[in-house]
Amino acid sequence: MSSNIDLNLNLYNLQMPDVGKNITEVMIGKWYKSVGEQVQIDETLLEISTDKVVSEIPSEVSGTIKDIYYKDGELVAPGKIIASIELRN
Repeated sequence: MSSNIDLNLNLYNLQMPDVGKNITEVMIGKWYKSVGEQVQIDETLLEISTDKVVSEIPSEVSGTIKDIYYKDGELVAPGKIIASIELRN
């Protein structure tokens, strides 16, 4: 988790998780939060899917959604930053 935190900007960069061997694209099914909304640790942020699995992704931090870089239905490579969360002090 710490490699995703930019302490200078007080941001957490949420990356698309690696969901399995040989998976090169993951679809964002639905965002449960919008820019400007608060999120708590372990609260569901979004749903992702592949041709074999659908998963809910929880937040690893508490804060405010600052940016969402991909929309519902878009395909994203594992490891890409998909959103940023401004951390609470």
